[in-house]
Amino acid sequence: MSMTSPKRVRSRTSRRLAALVSTPLLLAVTACGASADGGEDAADSSGETGKLVVWDWKSGDPTAQNYFDAARADFEAKYPDVEVEYVAQPFDNYYTLLGTAMESESGPDVVMFNGGAQIRDRVDSLLPLDDYVGDSATRLTGWSSFQTDGATYGVPITLQGHPFYYNKAVYEAAGLDPETPPATYDELTAACEAIAETDNDCFALGNKEGIGIEFHLSAYGVGVFSTEQYDAWLDGDRDWTSPEVKQIFQMWADQNEDGWYNDGVNSTAMFMDQFTKFQGGTAGNTIGLISDVAHWKSFDEFLGEDLGVFTPPQVTDEGGSFLPADGGIGYAVTDWTADPDLAYELVESLSSTDALTAFYNDAGAIASDTTIDASDSGIGAADEIVSWLPESRPVLHSALSAETLELMHRLSQQLVDGDVTVDETLEQLAASDQ
Repeated sequence: MSMTSPKRVRSRTSRRLAALVSTPLLLAVTACGASADGGEDAADSSGETGKLVVWDWKSGDPTAQNYFDAARADFEAKYPDVEVEYVAQPFDNYYTLLGTAMESESGPDVVMFNGGAQIRDRVDSLLPLDDYVGDSATRLTGWSSFQTDGATYGVPITLQGHPFYYNKAVYEAAGLDPETPPATYDELTAACEAIAETDNDCFALGNKEGIGIEFHLSAYGVGVFSTEQYDAWLDGDRDWTSPEVKQIFQMWADQNEDGWYNDGVNSTAMFMDQFTKFQGGTAGNTIGLISDVAHWKSFDEFLGEDLGVFTPPQVTDEGGSFLPADGGIGYAVTDWTADPDLAYELVESLSSTDALTAFYNDAGAIASDTTIDASDSGIGAADEIVSWLPESRPVLHSALSAETLELMHRLSQQLVDGDVTVDETLEQLAASDQ
């Protein structure tokens, strides 16, 4: 039996009393998750038997198998009689399926989430975890992406960020110094002009899903916004009519018009066609990730010593040049789970140091666990990224709602096609972001 703090005991008791006086809710809970088996097989008040269901999009990934094996071993050592079922959902419609489950209050007990809008827009169906996190609050970092209105709804397991990756061989072929990547936007423009004289694209980009504009906003916003504007944006005080915001979106349109990207941007999927193009050596740059996909480890497998990385270039006098990064993916507990304490114990195992060490070693995920030494991977790009983390700031697009992000996706495609102007785009985004 697990040892629970007084706060956990009170929390559990109050939730169970509420369930007893709410028969429809109790019936809904017994249809799924920890109580799916019913009767003696259901999770009892001791939390020693029963079943938990986890939804994610990673448990079928070969590079994550040692991570899940370590998490399973940790949990089974504490609760050998509890069955845990991992359901790997397709990422393309993951949040649609999850939305359906949440509407009916049925489905998983523990849910994998992207940090930012995806979890913040669904907190009504999630359990606040502040009474549970304990020592994890200091062991893990990246919490801000899983918090809203002063409450914590998810536990981060990775960090996510947006560095500029570049191919040193493409730079050298264009007559550029492969060891001196662009530090300013003027230098990046000059590099793209030089690369255009070769058979390569300056940037690999896929915007079929519309996600490219998220990476663009968060990466170039670093170099455009002053510290005060950056803070205001993250705090929700966003002026979509400001010259700086217009500059960022105008850069998106101008870069496409100036031929920085590969052909067919809106018909090219970001995952994984954009990154396959970069790995194939036909593009000088790409804005990638630091988590477990489209990142330093996968790029190194193809480019080796030709792989370089740099922080977003400075664009304005007030802008900076640092890595935009915060919590990447993490786990939440649904508010209909029959035993919240038991469900959180599983989250503890999924965010344990042994499990996250395996995730870093095998998948290259920069883990949220600050006790894991990721400073000597043997891959130069990774070592540079880790050295930038102490000065990183949260990514700009994670502050936006899912509704505004979806609109921004569509408008970014229309900007590429020339169907809307930057001013029209910002007017619609401002109205959405109220």
